Amino acid sequence: MAQQHKPSVLSQNHYAPSFEAESDEEVYDANKEGLVRGMLSEIGEDPEREGLRRTPLRVAKAMDFLTSGYELSAEEIIKGAVFKEDVKEMVVVRDIEFYSLCEHHMLPFFGHAHVGYLPNGQVVGLSKIARVVDVFARRLQVQERLTSQVADALMAHLGAHGVAVVMEASHTCMMMRGVQKQKSTTVSSAMRGTFKDDARTRAEFMGFVRG
Repeated sequence: MAQQHKPSVLSQNHYAPSFEAESDEEVYDANKEGLVRGMLSEIGEDPEREGLRRTPLRVAKAMDFLTSGYELSAEEIIKGAVFKEDVKEMVVVRDIEFYSLCEHHMLPFFGHAHVGYLPNGQVVGLSKIARVVDVFARRLQVQERLTSQVADALMAHLGAHGVAVVMEASHTCMMMRGVQKQKSTTVSSAMRGTFKDDARTRAEFMGFVRG
């Protein structure tokens, strides 16, 4: 009987080294792989045919990666890269790619996040802003909550005067099924602190987002 071996799908640099089977005998997660085999059978497929035999393992690894945000801490990511700087002007990181799974259909939605903040005596490493987006995107989500979670985490742990997040996404649950509108996009925003209270600050941020 093959021994179950489940290495982490997260490497130290935040991305998995491999999602393929390491051997013909490898069992990554027996429970998840069994569920996928059952689903393949239910739709009329043969899970033992050559093209599908290792599909359950690949799906199990992929799902662990796509939902790896549950195991990550935005607070740890932010607080590990905060630096004291006498910077008072707005910082904006645009066009952060993200991929997430709609919690209603478990189908992907994907797009770009635009994040801005007003420093209050300290700044955060720019790559950490993108990582915070991943922390919450790699969960079962709705776009509205995802947007708010990114803004709230940065506001809580960065100590900024304000945080603004805008997300633009395409939802395959609307593209592949249902209303089948392939060119529709959804835009959501979350404004905190000065961005919420001051229209001029909000307008400046939106000007950066629009380019």
